[in-house]
Amino acid sequence: MKIIRHLLLVFSLLLIFTHQGCGVYSFTGASIPPEAKTFSVQQISNNALLVEPLLSSIFTTALRDKFMNQTNLTMTTVNGDLAFEGEITEYATTPVAIQSDQTAAMNRLTITVNIRFISKVDESKSFESKFTQYIEYPSNENLNSIKDGMIAEITEALVDNIFNKAVVNW
Repeated sequence: MKIIRHLLLVFSLLLIFTHQGCGVYSFTGASIPPEAKTFSVQQISNNALLVEPLLSSIFTTALRDKFMNQTNLTMTTVNGDLAFEGEITEYATTPVAIQSDQTAAMNRLTITVNIRFISKVDESKSFESKFTQYIEYPSNENLNSIKDGMIAEITEALVDNIFNKAVVNW
């Protein structure tokens, strides 16, 4: 009987010490203070010189979905404990890998967003940053026929980078 009591005591102490200091943590790596209950993402406007009509909506929805699916935060329309706003500043395709005959073997689709993150929980975590991602594609391919897939891939990478900078580094 004494052995069982000692084992229970040791197990209880281990349980207490291993859970000491735990905050809100998710398997995505996000560690969000328990004081944060809400998030908001304002419509990300498209201020790029070349405007892809649906990019603003696609990007805004992807950022909202990331926080809804990867955190326990509740989405609000404005003034969340964690708030995002910003604009798309670049949507461009440029030639790369110029060949000897002065033609490009590859083109690059680049998307840049400027994001302002405001943390009401810890103002020192707030930031304004530019995030850029690109994908190269063969110059003999028609951009219009492949852009939807590339936009989805670039958007996912940008949203992951924003998510990581905003809540993984807590």
